[in-house]
Amino acid sequence: MRHLAAHVCLITTAGPDGARQGLTATAVCSVSADPPTLLCCVNRQIAPFAAIRESGRFAVNVLGVEDRELAERFAGTIQGEARFNTGVWTSLATGAPVLESALATFDCRLTRLEEVATHGILFGEIQSVRSRASIAEPLLYAHGAFGAFTPLLQS
Repeated sequence: MRHLAAHVCLITTAGPDGARQGLTATAVCSVSADPPTLLCCVNRQIAPFAAIRESGRFAVNVLGVEDRELAERFAGTIQGEARFNTGVWTSLATGAPVLESALATFDCRLTRLEEVATHGILFGEIQSVRSRASIAEPLLYAHGAFGAFTPLLQS
């Protein structure tokens, strides 16, 4: 799976008690345009998965290269609310935490959950979207490392 290059996202939620949880993810993709729906694959053994299942809401924050440290923070040993000590956070329609510097954010309501082996597949109907006006380099992950997109030269 390390050969499968992917964009890097932070999946965030606020649990029923308001406590924020989040994780770094690369398994995110579009499912449907009508209704607009995304899917995310999340390890079922981590606290953010339980918080999303309980609250029924999550945001997918698509990261740019300048947010690499946040990607590492949300993938590392820091847990829970402490992950949100860096970055500027707001919310949209569902109340899930939204990163101001994200290239795009999809604010979702959980509509379906499938459990497959170690992971849960979250289906989220998009309730609101926000994207940055400025163009920025997307953060990618492949071969166990973060990187940036390099366009091929036209021949």
